[in-house]
Order: sequence, then structure tokens, then C-alpha cells
Amino acid sequence: MSTQDLEGYGFSRIKIVVFGLLFILGYGGLNSIIVLRLGGLLGVGGQILYLWIGVVSLSLPVAMYVERIHPNSVSRVFYTISTLWMGVLFFFVCTLSIYEVVSSFYTVAYGGVSILLVVSVLSIISVMNAIGIDVKAVDVPVGNLEKDVSIVQLSDIHLGTIRNSAFLRRVVEKAKGLDPDVVLITGDLIDGSARVHEKMFDEFDRFEAPVYFVTGNHEVYEGIEEVYSKLSDTKIRVLRNDCIDYEDLQIIGVEYSENNGHLRERLEELVIDEAKPSVLMYHSPVGVMAAKRAGIDLQLAGHTHAGQVFPFNYLVRLVFKHIAGRYDVGSMVLYVSPGTGTWGPYMRLGSRNEITQIALKGK
Repeated sequence: MSTQDLEGYGFSRIKIVVFGLLFILGYGGLNSIIVLRLGGLLGVGGQILYLWIGVVSLSLPVAMYVERIHPNSVSRVFYTISTLWMGVLFFFVCTLSIYEVVSSFYTVAYGGVSILLVVSVLSIISVMNAIGIDVKAVDVPVGNLEKDVSIVQLSDIHLGTIRNSAFLRRVVEKAKGLDPDVVLITGDLIDGSARVHEKMFDEFDRFEAPVYFVTGNHEVYEGIEEVYSKLSDTKIRVLRNDCIDYEDLQIIGVEYSENNGHLRERLEELVIDEAKPSVLMYHSPVGVMAAKRAGIDLQLAGHTHAGQVFPFNYLVRLVFKHIAGRYDVGSMVLYVSPGTGTWGPYMRLGSRNEITQIALKGK
């Protein structure tokens, strides 16, 4: 996708360049600080540390490039290990920070070994935790609803190198067992780590219920039109700032954008019957008051991953007021999915992969 296309969704050229440079500098800097400090604690020095810094700092961008240009079994393993190191690095940052504070007051015996042990345990637990998929049941009373409607919400599946067709098969199998009336996908269906192709979405054809989808930020990164073209022959129906009727329920889907006020503007353009029950799909948990003013009964979002890896959730809270679960906003309900899949490292700590089963019940 060109920078001009990205700008149309709120990603300015300057923002793209600055983000890329900051990531490269920040990632390389963090690796340097952590590796050198840990090496000092373990009594390891010399060129081997600088070699390790170079390898781990370059592994992720190189793996991302190779996986996009020439994907193969080796590149997939390389990419998976590189993203795992990103998660391990985060644990090292947190654990070393705690060590530095504690060691300023007390002498910590075998500090380097203790840090390695703690990080290893946390990493193993996080990887194991990322394998499972939970089902969360939520009841939402809705006025003027003639009969109950069963919704399955999927969000942030991140289909790509790590979350592949085998993972999607598990998701669909579990979701089908809930016997939903309708399936709603609230963005980031794809990850962008691997090229998009039609076969990626074959598993969705197993649903008997209709499947609706709105874009997330990763679809924008990949290229909106490219994603839409690959979805055109699938069971998935894309909602591009649309309001459609499903029996006596209105389903509103708004495309993702970084532009402030985007959701409010699109809702003002749509013809929404406030006398009828309505469900809004928008990837990011923002614009809640605009949705409430538009007469929305239930707003569904994702994007935050509930922080995915503790204690990153505290940083997410600095950006988003609503990061996971149910929020009652007057007569409206907002539900923020913690994500059905993961982004980046195959890890979860303090959060779970979730399929959300929502029962809309007439008052």
C-alpha cells in the first residue's frame, strides 16, 4: 500500500517514517542495554555480546522482509523465533528494572541467573497460555427485539505466519459449536506477516450463519483493496460504512481509520433507525459517546488485545479508556474483545484468546 493510500486512513507520511525510525532505534537500543547489562551480571563480555546484539536487533526486520518476499518453512521458523524474542525482551526489561531497584537497597545473590530463570518461566507460561482459546458468554438486553439473537464475535485473529489455517480451523470449530445466528469479525482478521491469499479464509465457509467483517489497522497496512479483493469470493461479507438489516436487527459496520472523529462522521452519514435494535462493529474501542448518541444498543470492538502480555496492559490503559470486557454506557453496552489471536510474539500473560458468545435478549 502506498503512503498516499495510508494517508487516507489517517496514517500520514511523516507518522509512518517516524514510527519506523523510532521502532528500529528503540528496538536496537533496548537490545543493547539488556544484553550488555545481563552479560555484566553473568560475567560474560567481549565480542560475543555485540554479535548477539546485532543478531537479535536485526532478526525481526529481516524475518519480516523475508517472510513477505520469499516465504518458506525456514522463514516461518525464523519469523516465529524473532517475534518470540521480542516478547522475551519485554520480560527482560521488566525483570531487570525490578532487579535494579531492589539491588540498590539489598545485595541480590546470583542476580543474573535469577533474572534468566524468571524470564524463562514467564516466557514458557506465556507461550502455553497463548495456545488455548476461551469462550466468554455475555448477555445483553435490547429493547424492541422480537426474538433473541445469538452472536459470535471474533476479533484480532491475525491470520498470517504464526496464526495460520490450523489455528483458524480450531477457532471455527469452536465457534460453530456455539450455534450462532450471526458471526461478526471486528477487524485485524489478517496479520500482514504473510501475503494474503483466498485460501486463507476457506474455513469460514463452514459457518452456516452469515459472517460480517469490518477492517482493522492491519488490513490498512496490508492494503484495503487487496484484502477486499481476496474476500470477494468468500462467505465473509464486508461492511464498508454500511447499515444492513439482519431480521429485525440493524448491523452497522464502519471501516477503521486513525482519523479523530471518523466514527462519529460515518455514523452521522448513515441512516440508522433508532427505534430498531442495532449493533455497531468498529475495530477500535473509541467513539463511544458518538455511538450512544446515534442510538446504538451494542458496540463491538477489539484492537487492544487486553494488553496481551502483563504488564503491558498498564501502558495500553494510558491510550484507551476501555481495554477489555463489558462496559455499560447508559443504555448502551460496549464490549471490547481481548482478541481471538495474538499479534507479534506467540504469547499471552494476564489475558486469554477469546471467542465471545453474545446473547441479545429482548427486554
